[in-house]
Amino acid sequence: MKQIKLIILVIFFAICHMPYTICQGSSSGELIVKAWEAHGRRDIEATFKYTQECIDLYKDEADRLQASLKALPKSKEEIEQVAVLNDVTTAYFIQAESLMRQEKLEEAKKIFKMIIDKYYYAQAWDQRGWYWQIAQAAASSIKKIETGSIEIEKKKQVSQLLTKIVLYEPGEEDFVDYEKYGEFKNIGTKDYQYIIKDQEGLSAAVGEGIYPNTTSLRWDPEYKKAREEKRLEGSHWDFVQSPDLEAAFLKWATASEPQGVKLFYTGLILEKSGLIKHAIKCYYAIVVHFPGSVGWTYWHTPWSVGQAAIAKINFILRNNPKLGYKLVDADIHIVNGYDNDVSNDTVIINPGKFVKGKWPKTPKSKPALELGISVKRQLGKGRVCLIQHETGDWQLIVDGKPYIIKGITYTPTKIGESPDEGTMTNWMEDDFNNNGKIDGPYDAFVDKNKNNLQDKNEPSIGDFKLMKEMGVNTIRLYHQPFKVDKEFLRGLYRNFGIRVIMGDFLGKYALGSGAPWYPGTDYNNEEHKKNMMESVTKMVLEFKDEPYILFWLLGNENVYGFACNANKVPDAFFKFANEVAKQIKAIDPGHPVAICSGDVLFLDKFGRNCPDIDIFGSNAYRGDYGFGFLWRQVKKEADKPVFITEFGCPAYAEGKSLDDAEYLQAQYHSGAWGDIEYNMAFKPGAGNALGGVVFEWLDEWWKAYEPSIHDTKGLFTGPFPDGFMHEEWLGVCSQGEGKLSPFLRQLRKSYFMYKKMWR
Repeated sequence: MKQIKLIILVIFFAICHMPYTICQGSSSGELIVKAWEAHGRRDIEATFKYTQECIDLYKDEADRLQASLKALPKSKEEIEQVAVLNDVTTAYFIQAESLMRQEKLEEAKKIFKMIIDKYYYAQAWDQRGWYWQIAQAAASSIKKIETGSIEIEKKKQVSQLLTKIVLYEPGEEDFVDYEKYGEFKNIGTKDYQYIIKDQEGLSAAVGEGIYPNTTSLRWDPEYKKAREEKRLEGSHWDFVQSPDLEAAFLKWATASEPQGVKLFYTGLILEKSGLIKHAIKCYYAIVVHFPGSVGWTYWHTPWSVGQAAIAKINFILRNNPKLGYKLVDADIHIVNGYDNDVSNDTVIINPGKFVKGKWPKTPKSKPALELGISVKRQLGKGRVCLIQHETGDWQLIVDGKPYIIKGITYTPTKIGESPDEGTMTNWMEDDFNNNGKIDGPYDAFVDKNKNNLQDKNEPSIGDFKLMKEMGVNTIRLYHQPFKVDKEFLRGLYRNFGIRVIMGDFLGKYALGSGAPWYPGTDYNNEEHKKNMMESVTKMVLEFKDEPYILFWLLGNENVYGFACNANKVPDAFFKFANEVAKQIKAIDPGHPVAICSGDVLFLDKFGRNCPDIDIFGSNAYRGDYGFGFLWRQVKKEADKPVFITEFGCPAYAEGKSLDDAEYLQAQYHSGAWGDIEYNMAFKPGAGNALGGVVFEWLDEWWKAYEPSIHDTKGLFTGPFPDGFMHEEWLGVCSQGEGKLSPFLRQLRKSYFMYKKMWR
């Protein structure tokens, strides 16, 4: 999901399905890769050559596949089975987009309408990691033709009234003493189990909807009523974000899912309804009875439900100190749990127990000398270094003082521009009003009354000043693919005190390796490695003496594998990353080296292969309760300091007003930053958090393909307010209706929340 600044769009269909080939000709996937490349470089002749060849060769098969479908394919496997349908439809789509660029609008509309009418089940793969429905994109393009390039997808939203949950059996105990009703065996081992000896007593203690109380719901009059009113019809997954909380609870408590997954989503719904104690009981039932439960993400990566349940409980208790309880010693460790294969996992469980007592407040940071703590080791010799105290806690030190990374991703994009169409410009050079000042950083203004105009009392102030006022002290930046203006960044640091984490993609998206997009960078290929090492060396030599450099960053969640094979050869990738880190330190011992990984995928391999990388960075989007076990997992597997290289939440949620969605975004950020802070040095958590980088400063309208429309469709499912990632709404400020882009800023609630916390 993340900020991929490519000059052209190359959608690598061939990665996502087996090529379909007639005789010895090119496969449909290969032709589409070539077509996108030609379209990106605006080679009209080649664009139509490759698209028409795909259509001529494979149209009959595409028509057959479309006729065979009864619904939109949902799983990756189902989509891959109709790859030819997807490729032929994409060929038509590229032709229509090319015609639109040539201002042959009626011809373009004709093809777009044909796609909508005939190939409505076709989907295309986006290099950012998801499938998009081509017919929907075609409809957006028609809207662009008919309404003009700067037209917003308007969708009036009103908040929906939430129903309340009234429990038929709320349970006899708020914090259940499980030892009264059964026996714990082999705590702290892989052979852990809880044996129920008094099921009736335990059912009465936990209450309705919580294992093992699976029968009382049938007697609940509200359950009978909801069934009669047909409020329980449909898939239980459709109820996760339903405003009818009562129906959602009843539906999930009786769903045919594995018990751990069922209890987790039931707990989420109880939380939303304000039944906090019952939600805690629901989450803890997972830890006691089903600690090894596994769920699966949209990306088909395993998700430890038990670990998430412990994190949820701790988050709730920490933020509700009046409950007067702590969960102590609870832990679920999964041996071999950092890959996508759950068959070899070994789960070691300690359910812990609830004890009465005040949850420790997060103390304000104090210098280590005041606390009487000595330094165990130091990494680095310059102005920027890392120290680990004898307590095991880590701190980033800049000019002799602790430095907390209060970062944000800053890549302001003018509405209508897109790397997918080859129209993205370098924000460090943009001066669209020709006044001699760079637009976003120095000419942006705050639309205080949100009338989408620049009134007399709304002077140009610039993003950099706004970020300084927010408390930002760091931005994350890559030296590829656009040229970096060193003098410009000197001004950023000199005038606003904002430093730069400078990165190299290390072959992700095939940048720096010299590899083609398909099959992408190969970390066993000596030529690719040589090119990447040269790219990094060039970066370090160019920027190492700049005063604004905080540290170096390698990659951007390469382990997810788009246009590289780090997911297939993680050991080779991490070994190479470590060699790069050693090369950096040979040139510049004055700045630490970090890696940007994808959550904790292959964390154990990182720990074994990367002794010379100083900081573990992770792009992590886990929900409004923070990052769960991530901190302790890094501490166990690698004993490195950690910073979150990306985290964020959309300011849009289906069924919510934009004002309510802003509040939910701010609430998400508050929980995430609170968790980061809780795990900093000398705080109650793991003590290894260095800070984080918010994603992102400004909404980018190109993320859902059509860059002139502020698209509201959810691109993929995830732990967000309505269950979907709306990637065009991640900014802590928006561009309003878009007509005064790239200058207008409307500050969201999350901006003011950070301004309060960071300053």
